[in-house]
Amino acid sequence: MRGLEYHGILRADGPIVIAAHRENVGFSELARVRDRTGELRLGRIVDISEQAIAVQLFSENTGISIDESWIEYLEKPLTFRVGDGIVGRIFNGLGDPIDGYPPIMSSDLRDINGRPINPSARVYPRDFIQTGISAIDGMNTLIRGQKLPIFSGNGLPHNRLAAQIVRQAKVLSGESQFAIVFAGMGIKYDVARFFIDSFEKSGVLSRVVMFLSLADSPSIERLVTPRTALTAAEYLAYEKNMHVLVVMTDMTNYCEALREVSAARNEVPSRKGYPGYLYSDLASLYERAGKIENCEGSITQLPILSMPNDDISHPIPDLTGYITEGQIVLERDLSQRGIYPPIAGLPSLSRLMKDGIGEGMTREDHRDLAAQLFSAYAYVRSVRDLAAIIGEEELSDRDKIYLNFGDRFEREFLAQGEFENRSIEQTLDLGWKMLSILPEAELVRIPPKLIEKYLPRTGNGDPAKE
Repeated sequence: MRGLEYHGILRADGPIVIAAHRENVGFSELARVRDRTGELRLGRIVDISEQAIAVQLFSENTGISIDESWIEYLEKPLTFRVGDGIVGRIFNGLGDPIDGYPPIMSSDLRDINGRPINPSARVYPRDFIQTGISAIDGMNTLIRGQKLPIFSGNGLPHNRLAAQIVRQAKVLSGESQFAIVFAGMGIKYDVARFFIDSFEKSGVLSRVVMFLSLADSPSIERLVTPRTALTAAEYLAYEKNMHVLVVMTDMTNYCEALREVSAARNEVPSRKGYPGYLYSDLASLYERAGKIENCEGSITQLPILSMPNDDISHPIPDLTGYITEGQIVLERDLSQRGIYPPIAGLPSLSRLMKDGIGEGMTREDHRDLAAQLFSAYAYVRSVRDLAAIIGEEELSDRDKIYLNFGDRFEREFLAQGEFENRSIEQTLDLGWKMLSILPEAELVRIPPKLIEKYLPRTGNGDPAKE
């Protein structure tokens, strides 16, 4: 019963406290442990058996002894207090304010574990989100209600890219209010400071809700942080009818914390030591994005994960790719050549792109233009592999034209300034400018009427050559 303390525990193993089984205790509910000095520590029930209950603490277990500790079961899950005042605030991973301002004045408490969206109530995402970044808008379009992760690596500018998307992203259709929910898990202080300063300087901090669990925070807090953030996002989207962009970084830190907790509970490991339920755990986060019937708001997710050793087949990016609708992949080779953002042209993919572009949404030529750019750039990669073997001087004239196209495509289309915000029209026009480098006979994926209408030409009717 709530308010009743039980004396003594069975075992303390790292952040896990094992106590005797009690009635009326539920999974994921809160418990409070008091040590011999009277200090209280909050924890969450993570396992229940017929004989024992495992409680994971949100803090260290220093000072907790088997005979001189007391445990109280609060009979409620971890909740987050929602209200009109959460926008513009900064919280820790548990949802407590850390920005120096008073707590949220509201009696509305929400279970952070959330509830799954009824599949029959989901609305298929179709609204184009303009990020102002050509590599995304033109070739890997972000759709409202989509979950599109960024696959990065250590040292690559994924934080700068995420901050740029937050500054520039907007929905061209509809008049819904726009908000950003940012969740930082296991990030360093300088990374947290970078995002705060970036949001302040751009003037978007007033519509951002931040949840920060820094690198020195307990592992269990990293597991709670994205759920608290998504609870806030659901409140803003489905009750305040706002379009919410959720940025979660770094999902690799989240999965490492999950592996640490799993090892502390002596669970049987799966691939690379991660628990066998890693897929379902990630799905419980990613599937909280989307649009529902009779609601103007939506949740769009932009998770960021750093691939260990740039290995896209690692369990974290591998399982994430199965759940989400595509991925934005950052390429180290492009970054080393000074190209920002270093978005890889071929591994990147947006599976919902085809339903959010075209006439009435972006422009009639968007779908065919993107297909032709993908095709041409894919051929560039094969020509470069051939040139590495036989040398550029041995290539045919056609292959040399494609090499020129590839270099200019990376330097002019993929690359842009960190504070450069391109409209979708500018992006598509720039794509046509790139295609004008190729002979018109190579543009086999575009209908002749679109070539006639959009392909830049010189005064004598030939494609423009620069």
